[in-house]
Amino acid sequence: MSETTKPWDRPMPEQQFNLMQQILDAPSPVGLEGAMTYGVLKPYFDTFAPGDWQLHQYKGHAGVVLDTHPGRDDLFKVMIIGHADKIRMQVRNIGDDGKIWINTDAFLANVLIGHEVKLFSEDPENPGCYRIIQGGTVEALGAIHFSDPAQRDGSKGIKKEQIYLDLQIHGENKKQQVLNLGVRPGDSIIFDRPIRHGFSPDTFFGAYLDNGLGCFVTAEVARLIAEAGGTEQVRLLFAIASYEEIGRFGSRVLAGELRPDVVIGVDVNHDYAAAPGIGDRRMQPLEMGKGFTMSVGAIASEQLNRLIEITATKHGIPMQRDIVGADTGTDGMAGVLAAIDCAATSIGFPIRNMHTISETGNTQDVLAAIHVLTHTLQALDALPDPHREFLDNHPRLDEATRLEHQGSAKPEVEKSANGDKR
Repeated sequence: MSETTKPWDRPMPEQQFNLMQQILDAPSPVGLEGAMTYGVLKPYFDTFAPGDWQLHQYKGHAGVVLDTHPGRDDLFKVMIIGHADKIRMQVRNIGDDGKIWINTDAFLANVLIGHEVKLFSEDPENPGCYRIIQGGTVEALGAIHFSDPAQRDGSKGIKKEQIYLDLQIHGENKKQQVLNLGVRPGDSIIFDRPIRHGFSPDTFFGAYLDNGLGCFVTAEVARLIAEAGGTEQVRLLFAIASYEEIGRFGSRVLAGELRPDVVIGVDVNHDYAAAPGIGDRRMQPLEMGKGFTMSVGAIASEQLNRLIEITATKHGIPMQRDIVGADTGTDGMAGVLAAIDCAATSIGFPIRNMHTISETGNTQDVLAAIHVLTHTLQALDALPDPHREFLDNHPRLDEATRLEHQGSAKPEVEKSANGDKR
């Protein structure tokens, strides 16, 4: 391998992939994010964070923020946000036949069928103590033989009300057998599928890339900044938020508490080029393996985006522009939702099969996001006055220069004295 090869052009080191796997596999459904934040990320932060950095903790949720300059409200503050909460299924009813009927939340009902899951049940005798039940599968029809013809030919789908968890209960008093396990309405259920390497180079697949990947990127940017000696005039807030999957309620609390000047949400995006059946929508051509994505539109700051794009170009980091409308759909909205004046944008990476058990990503896109954010933060720190930079340099379209039609003629090729093309 050439020594000049950039990190985002190389295979992800196995040690780094293992960390990503641990973060994504942490059981952290909505409202129960502590397994990721305190079980994986806090110990990892402790391995590299200088002694004067501080971890902010919160009463109402398990979100955390790693702060490089605690108490320095005079500094320009930048918050990078990943979210730890995972889409969950929840127990809603236990049938007499032992079936555990569940809510599907933000999953399509048909993508759940047949998959192994983990059910986390709080011990009724010891509130606060949780048990894990494995070996169950999510079902709906029982068998093709029990489905109606419309479901067999695909003209009728599976309804969310048909989804249940099968623990293979049999014998007498089936419902009581389940009740004896302490299973109750509201218990959380998540997929049992850690990520692993894919068939194609630099790919991986599994459950919950959304949004363990954003947390992984946030943590790795923090590590690289620490290893580079930190920052001088920019206070960095590496945030791991909660409640994103039910309305982005966690990140707006973090922004409201710490009032950053810049917010950058880090979240998964779509590989539209590979998405089936949407060609007529003419979506932006985001594609897995072609670099990180940057949101343009909604509340995304053109000044902040300009700095990110200049940084990416300078370092040769591949970038794709993502067009968003009224809402980025990510924690990049945290500042405006918390009524904080800040420049904001959203950084991501195209994945396939979002909100399924087989979400698929590319490690080089993830590495590109890590390094463009690291270099952007360092560029912000090098500005003469970051505060004034964003106050004084809003784009002025009234100063745009007129662009004339260039025609179809190809530019002339300059030739040297001996006739060779330059």
